Amino acid sequence: MRITFLAGTLGLGGAERQLFHILGALRRYGAEVRLLSLTQGEAWEQRIRAEGVDVEWVGRKASRLWRLARIAAALRRDRPDIVQSQHFFTNLYAVGAARLAGCHEVCAIRGDGLLEVRRNGWLGRLSLTAPRTLAANSRAAIEHAVSLGVPRERLHWLPNVVDTDQFRPVPAAAGRPFTLLWAGRLTPVKRADRFVRLLAAVRGATRRAVVGIVAGDGPLRAALQGEAARLRLGSDCLRFAGAAQDIANHLEGADVLVSTSDHEGTPNVILEAMAAGLPVVATAVGGVPDLVLEGETGWLFPAGAEEAMAGAVTRLVEEPQRARAAGERARMRAETVHGLDALPAHLERLYRAVIA
Repeated sequence: MRITFLAGTLGLGGAERQLFHILGALRRYGAEVRLLSLTQGEAWEQRIRAEGVDVEWVGRKASRLWRLARIAAALRRDRPDIVQSQHFFTNLYAVGAARLAGCHEVCAIRGDGLLEVRRNGWLGRLSLTAPRTLAANSRAAIEHAVSLGVPRERLHWLPNVVDTDQFRPVPAAAGRPFTLLWAGRLTPVKRADRFVRLLAAVRGATRRAVVGIVAGDGPLRAALQGEAARLRLGSDCLRFAGAAQDIANHLEGADVLVSTSDHEGTPNVILEAMAAGLPVVATAVGGVPDLVLEGETGWLFPAGAEEAMAGAVTRLVEEPQRARAAGERARMRAETVHGLDALPAHLERLYRAVIA
C-alpha cells in the first residue's frame, strides 16, 4: 500500500510519538509511506527522516486554501491509496484533499473527542462528521462520536502503543522509600496541586517512608513549590525534577504513577508506566479508562475525588505486594494490547476496512 500521512505538528507530543511508531511499523511491513507536515524543523522530523520517510513541508503559508491546494497537489503527484490525518485539526485538509485527488481518507480523533469539538465550534463538528473513516485511540471517543451523529461503521479503534523494550520493569533498590511519580506539564488542566496534597495526605496516614517526584515543568512550578512548603513537604520528601528528558529513569525509581488531570487525551506516560510494571492511580478522564483496568492494573477516580485517591495510594503503600501484583498485570496488558508488535494487526484491520 501507499499511504501519505498529514501532520499538523511534529513537536514533542503524544500524537507525534504515535505517528513515529506507525510510520516505522508500516515501513517494516513493506508499505510506501510519506509525510506531509504543516510545520518544519520540529523535534520528531529528524527522527522520522532517519527512518527513511520523506517529509514534505506544506505549511509555508497560513492560508487554509493554499495549504489545501498544496496537499491535494502532493496527493495527485504521489497517488497514494490512503491519506491519513494524524491530528484532529488537520482532518478537514485530509478530507478536502482526498476528494480532490480521488483517494481514501482516514482521519483522527484523539482522547475522548469532545474537547476538540467544543474548542473548534462548527469546524470541530465538521472535522468529526465529514470524514468517511475515523481512527480513534480510545473507545470513549468512539462512543462520543456516535452520540454526536457519526455513523458507527465509520469509526475504528487504533490504540496507542508503547515500546516495551525501552520501558521495562526494574527491581526496586533495597531500602529506598515508597515512591510516587507524577509526570506532565505544570499547567492548570494537569492539576499537579492535587498530587502535592495527595502526597501530604498519604504521608500523614502511614508510618512508612513515602516520597514523591514531580517530573515536568511549566508556569505553575513556583505556585506548586509554595503549596509544598505550606504543607511542610521539603525537598527530602517531594522533589521537583524539572522537564523530563528521559521519563524512563523516573519510572525505574517509582512504585506508583499518579495522574490527577481534569482532562487528558490518551497519555503516553500511562502506557510507559504500565510497560515499566507500575500500577496507575488516576482520574477517569479522556482516554485513561481505556488504558487502566479498574482494580486490575490500577485504580480510577472522578477528577475531584482527592480523598479517595489518597486512600487508594495509602493502601498500596501499606500493601506493597498489592502494588507489585497490579504492576505485573499492567506490564502484561501493555505487551499484549499496546506493544509495538500489536500495531501491525491494528493497522491492517483499519486499512482493510477502508479499502473494502
